[in-house]
Amino acid sequence: MLLQIVQYGDKTLHQIGEPVTEFDGKLKKLFDDMVETMFKAEGIGLAAQQVGLAMQFCVVDLTGIDPDFEYRLDGAAPPLEFFMPMGICNPKLEYLGAEKEEAEEGCLSFPDVRGDVERPEWIRCEYQDIQGNPHVIECNGLLGRCIQHEVDHLNGVLFTDRMRKRTLKRIQMQINQLKAKTLQRTKR
Repeated sequence: MLLQIVQYGDKTLHQIGEPVTEFDGKLKKLFDDMVETMFKAEGIGLAAQQVGLAMQFCVVDLTGIDPDFEYRLDGAAPPLEFFMPMGICNPKLEYLGAEKEEAEEGCLSFPDVRGDVERPEWIRCEYQDIQGNPHVIECNGLLGRCIQHEVDHLNGVLFTDRMRKRTLKRIQMQINQLKAKTLQRTKR
């Protein structure tokens, strides 16, 4: 079932998610619905906050994307199709090394808004899948960036919060208009 993606201005986007404690059919249904919603919106990641739920859960899928990244999942490098789409519960993120990279990002909660964000190149993420099994993924490139973006959502941090002031200034009018539209819609 398609879910409504909330847009900037919705208070849920700034809420820190509660840990996932129940790995049951309801979580599997949420996973399926979020993946369907993400695909329909042509995204590569979607956090629970973006569908109005303040919980430590997101989905990520980079299958079909030119893999300009490296990864190790639980010490191996299985084909992406074996573990994506990923359901990521209760992630703990660690930055590996001091190397950073700036690249353009967008967000399904900010339609048509894009801007450069600097992020660490390599990450290590400990998480649980939707059955509660623990995993560790180490990755860089687009996969690392996507996971960092979604984990930020789970902690109430938006990609605009990470932008340099000059980048943010360039898109501030778009952001203000989006927030005004969202607030107008929620008052009805």
